[in-house]
Amino acid sequence: MRNVLLTTALIFTLAAPAFSAGEHDHDHSGMAPEMKVGMPGDPADVTRTIEVTMRETDDGRMLFEPRSLDIEQGATIRFNVINEGATEHEFVIDTVAGNARHKKAMAEMEMEHDDPNSVRLDAGASGEVIWTFANAGTFEFACLIPGHYEAGMHGPIAVGDQMAQAEVEYTTGTIKKIDAEAGKVTITHGPLAKLDMPAMTMVFRADAAMIDSMSEGQEIEFVADRVEGKLTVTEIR
Repeated sequence: MRNVLLTTALIFTLAAPAFSAGEHDHDHSGMAPEMKVGMPGDPADVTRTIEVTMRETDDGRMLFEPRSLDIEQGATIRFNVINEGATEHEFVIDTVAGNARHKKAMAEMEMEHDDPNSVRLDAGASGEVIWTFANAGTFEFACLIPGHYEAGMHGPIAVGDQMAQAEVEYTTGTIKKIDAEAGKVTITHGPLAKLDMPAMTMVFRADAAMIDSMSEGQEIEFVADRVEGKLTVTEIR
């Protein structure tokens, strides 16, 4: 009888699912409720929209623009991600260690992310990630397709208190005209200190998702920068 009980216990032990006591940065279930970098965000809670472009350069480098991000702790960010390159790229948010583990796994086997903290895009395609940065710290955005990280596709995400948000200088303006087909928006705005420009009416580039959220006559607060030499609205609230 003792041998039967021992054998039964062994069978149940081997059949039971194995759970690790360690802390995970990432969850391929798609839920990722306890990631150090935060959690999937609710579109209704979005506080900032940031445009991220992915591309290659003539000298073989692969880049994100912007190259780094400063985000207020607790903010829910909509990342409008555009692949302006000639090959497939992805945008993944995680800890540096989490990205390193997944980069190694992707190098060892053919796999593709399908998680709320990432989006993978063919050349010319666009997509979005909506994310709530619940925890302070330094994290990372990266492309983990083999060889892309090494070619330069990664950057830091600094998540802190309200001082981080203060570093992003918004300008007030009124949308005068929208040309959705051309991806352009005309804005009558206040001074653009970062670009050393006075108050005036100017035409800016903007991505399709951002233009869809705009309407003529709308008063906005926005951030503009030069992207590949063209004045572009990179954030709006």
